[in-house]
Parts: sequence; C-alpha cells; structure tokens
Amino acid sequence: MREFTLVDFDFALPPELIAQHPAAERSASRLLDGRGETPVDRIFRELPGLLAPGDLLVFNDTQVVKARLFGEKPTGGKLELLVERVIGPHEVVAHMKVSKKPPVGTVLAMAGGFTATLLGRWPDEDGPLFRFAFSGDPYTLMEQHGHVPLPPYIEHEDTAEDASRYQTVFAKNPGAVAAPTAALHFDEGVLAALADRGVQRASVTLHVGAGTFQPVKVDNIAEHRMHSEWYQVPEATQAAIAAARARGGRVVAVGTTTVRTLESWAKTGLASGDTDIFITPGFRFQVVDRLITNFHLPKSTLMMLVSAFAGYGPIMALYRHAIAHRYRFFSYGDCMLLARREED
Repeated sequence: MREFTLVDFDFALPPELIAQHPAAERSASRLLDGRGETPVDRIFRELPGLLAPGDLLVFNDTQVVKARLFGEKPTGGKLELLVERVIGPHEVVAHMKVSKKPPVGTVLAMAGGFTATLLGRWPDEDGPLFRFAFSGDPYTLMEQHGHVPLPPYIEHEDTAEDASRYQTVFAKNPGAVAAPTAALHFDEGVLAALADRGVQRASVTLHVGAGTFQPVKVDNIAEHRMHSEWYQVPEATQAAIAAARARGGRVVAVGTTTVRTLESWAKTGLASGDTDIFITPGFRFQVVDRLITNFHLPKSTLMMLVSAFAGYGPIMALYRHAIAHRYRFFSYGDCMLLARREED
C-alpha cells in the first residue's frame, strides 16, 4: 500500500465549474457513472435503472438549520455566530467571528431581538468553539432570525432559493450546518421510480458540522485530526441492512456523511454517539457497497474518503473526466455513482 501525502489529493479546478446555484430541477443534475472501467455521462433521474431490485439506499435525514446569526457586543462591535450544535434547552455551541473576543459573561445583542450570553469555550477551556446561552429556544430563534449557512465557496448571500434547495426533500431531524449534498438531487419523481424498481430505503442521521469544510493543514495526512459529529443508526435501518444482505442486495450510501455514519457504527458497534472517523486509502469498508457523492474540494478529507472507496487512481481519472466534460462541482454541483474497489 503506497503512502499518500496531502498533495496527492490536489487537482486544478477552473473556478467557473464551482456551482453557485442549484440546477433548475433537482434530478436534472448530471450523474457520472464511475462503476466500470469507462466513465459514462448520465442524468441523475436515470439512477433507478442503475440500481437493482432489492438494493438498499441509505439517506442522511438531517435537516440544515439557519445556523448563521449576527449580533453585536455591548461596545457596538459586530460579530457573527455559526451554531455548531444545540446542547440544551437554551445552550448552543458555536463558532464566533469577531475582531476581539468578549469576556465570559458578556451578553450579546443578536439581530432579531434575542440575547446570547457567552458561557465559555467548548469542549474545554482551550477548545476552538464557544458555549452560549440563548434567551429562547435555539431552534425557534435560528428559524426566525438565522441565515442559511452556505459553504464558503458560494459567493452570494442566502436567498429563498437556498432555504428551499440547500435542503433535502426528506430532511426531518434539525441539527446540520451543511447539507448532505449528494441527497439534494433526489426529488419525489426519482423516489417514486426507485420504489417502483423495488429499491428499498432507510435513513441514518449525522448532523453535519462546519468542520466538514476545515482544510487539512499537514502534509502527512495521518497527523490530521477530524472534527466530531453526532450520528445515529436507528434499529429499523440496522434491520434493513441485515435484510438487504440476506437477499443479496447492495447497500448504497447517499453521500459521504452516510458512509461515515454506517462505517462508524460497524467499527465501534455503537448505534449513536459522536464520530471523528477519518477514512483514507487502506480503510476496509464493512457496510457500504455503492456510493452516490458530489465532487469534493481538492486536498479535502472527502477526496481521501472517495479515494479509499473507489480507488485512488480511478477517482483521479474520474475527476479529470469531470473537469474535461464541464461537470459542476461542490455542494450545488453534479454527482457520481461509485462502486467499492479496495486496493492492497
């Protein structure tokens, strides 16, 4: 097994291929079929015909919350909070963007008329995040006064289109600050066609954190430390996976967050909790057979994950094909269908 460094996962991406808006229709996105030796250019609504009756699609049913909040310090200094997770009836953990950090105990006046009191750092006194007490229910306040936390490479302010399209059609468990983007391509028509095809469905939950955009800063990728995210694999999904295995069906993960959830469960035996699993080439997958995934940032942990899943050489070849054929990249972009191909 070769030793990989950060530069191995780099590639040159023309800026105009970074999708700034979603496709006009969810299922009109392009789908690069990368299961075979030769890539095939398709449209996403063709997906049902690419799966077999008895296969099991597993989705991440997390719901993106309007986690971006604006406010000011008692001195009048402006600040921005990005809520990472809700940890109590009034308490949240958040990133804070401000010129000078206020002292513990400071009451911040937030846009919309509520307050946020700084309680300290998290998860400990040296932690990178901050703990706040809101003056009301965090989910209600975010829905009323927050903004859609669009990824840093999307250059416009959030709009009504983003509130609708940066969310899956089956999102139900609020808590994510980034969408499970591979699932954005599914609409009711595709879901109905999958059901008619005999493809089964199940769900997991992983609340995607802002750390998903955290750059890798070390050349030796083994030294990188992943952010932690909360996940859950319901008993019904565990049973559905066992049933798929028994009938010879394949487990098809919709997105890298679903992969991380299922493989964390398989690795630890824990159906819920926090995971900081870091999947790089050489990882042995225990659950996932197929993967639907968008195109990821250069030198990102997600490039490493898909390379572990489908093989480093094949992935880099697929990315070259996608760039040459003008596929749209990242959260609002197009996607791929991959088969697991473990390398020695």
